[in-house]
Amino acid sequence: MIKIDQKAISRKEFITVEFLFRNSKDKFKLRLLSDESGFSKKIFEQNLHRPGLALAGFVDLFSYSRVQVFGNTEMRYLRQLSDDKKMESLERIFKFNIPCIILTDNNVAFPQLIEISNKYHIPLFSSPFSTTKFVFLVSDFLDDQFAPRISIHGSFVDVYGAGLLFVGKSGIGKSEVTLDLVERGHRLVADDIIILTKKGEGILMGSGTNLAKHFMEIRGLGIIDVERMFGIRAIRYQKRLEIIVELEVWDDKAEYTRTGLEEDFVSILDVEIPYVKLPILPGKNITVISEVISLNYLLKHYGYDASKIFQDRLTDKLKGKKLDDLRGVDYFEHDFE
Repeated sequence: MIKIDQKAISRKEFITVEFLFRNSKDKFKLRLLSDESGFSKKIFEQNLHRPGLALAGFVDLFSYSRVQVFGNTEMRYLRQLSDDKKMESLERIFKFNIPCIILTDNNVAFPQLIEISNKYHIPLFSSPFSTTKFVFLVSDFLDDQFAPRISIHGSFVDVYGAGLLFVGKSGIGKSEVTLDLVERGHRLVADDIIILTKKGEGILMGSGTNLAKHFMEIRGLGIIDVERMFGIRAIRYQKRLEIIVELEVWDDKAEYTRTGLEEDFVSILDVEIPYVKLPILPGKNITVISEVISLNYLLKHYGYDASKIFQDRLTDKLKGKKLDDLRGVDYFEHDFE
């Protein structure tokens, strides 16, 4: 297993309710129904909870530390209770340290719910989205906030739809190769500092920093703005990492892949990423080879592995024990061009 220098970024221990509201109110159409006195409350995990059993009286397994979602089931249950029973049911769960409560499916909050939310300083929101859709979207948002992430020094570019991350020693030419790819119509994701975030079990998403965005440093020239220079078509804000290409100066003593039958991988955040070591020497067109790396990856992804097919052909020939003409064409058919 190949090792690549990577720097861990501190994983978020929590976010505040205010952060959730400010950064997702437009995406999820959140509307604040209570006052803002509980905005400093902390959210520690990405999972949401529907407190149906807790409202009915069973609180032994109440996941009170999660964002609470009141859907149609919870609201209809509360509405069929008398005012006294309704307040008793709400008091039962509001005594816990709940981060916030969100009503879905355009459910309207009755006055007692808003009153008790302000009393216990627990923010109350509403969203027009269905419960299923809302839980999916907010869980994904929170998962992104709490996901493990690292930073890697390199250049990240989308080549034919595959995310290539160029790494190597400082000054080896990572930015220059990336700039050449952008000029050929491919898309820059980020240069210099790449933030990789683990999404799910086997997916790493790469992006740049808020400061650098799509600026690049070209040695001898300085800082350039790729978006302004090449237009919106030349950039994207995030991309899945699919291949790591390490650039290095040609070393006569080093071993480089000749057939491609043996694949190398790099483990990043416990995700194995295909790895290619690409030696640089005069006359070698790294840009074109990078495009070929991407196309070859896509072919393998769709089930075509040129190395294995060539090996099978060679094996079949050797098993035949027959000395055929080495020409690729048996008969030229008057084709003398």
